[in-house]
Amino acid sequence: MRLLIVDDERPARARLRHLLAPQPGVTAIEEAADGIEALEKVATFRPDALLLDIEMPELSGIDVAASLPDPAPPIVFVTAYEGYALRAFDADAIDYLLKPYDGVRLGRALERLRRRLAAPPAAAAPGVPGVPHAPAPAPPGQLLVNERGGTRIVRVADVQWIETADNYVALHTAAGSPLLRQTLAGLLDRLGPGFVRCHRRAAVQLSWIERMVTLDKGDGELLLRGGARVPCSRQYRADVLARL
Repeated sequence: MRLLIVDDERPARARLRHLLAPQPGVTAIEEAADGIEALEKVATFRPDALLLDIEMPELSGIDVAASLPDPAPPIVFVTAYEGYALRAFDADAIDYLLKPYDGVRLGRALERLRRRLAAPPAAAAPGVPGVPHAPAPAPPGQLLVNERGGTRIVRVADVQWIETADNYVALHTAAGSPLLRQTLAGLLDRLGPGFVRCHRRAAVQLSWIERMVTLDKGDGELLLRGGARVPCSRQYRADVLARL
């Protein structure tokens, strides 16, 4: 297993790494000192699972869990506080390690991780009775945008439309247009059916559309409730109309 340790306290990370050393099946360990670094390491290190602290500055472990890409790696929360247990298991945690713990207790949590990782995915077989469908992951309720000096939390409901900007996408809201390092196609996969692509470089949230205006050569514009005018090329016009 490739494991990512996330804790803002260096001694806690060192102790957990030490306890993991004799555990069977652990092939690689990486560390993150806060929630922002954790999300970056998830993208680059690609861990099989996270050992995640909860109380951290700026971005808590619960926030990190809510912001993981789909499919999200399983999580074992490691914390000194009992009061987060319900929220942790609401986040589909595999286990909840309460500090201080020992190697035996950690070993039980790792065994649960191994069983989860070894379990086959739910089969999707339309029309076949008795075969479960894998549930579609729920779209995120917020997006985390790294900015100089901190992290901005953008509510997905506030995003009127999205526009590509080099290696970023601009999230157009009434309060501004923060830049998120993400491809447009990748972000739309995360956001689900509430958004529709309307141009090679743009997508719009359906609930914000007020009117479609037809222009020359089959192209058009979408007029949004907030007053924005978003291009709608003829390539995507039929799909937008079908989704409205």
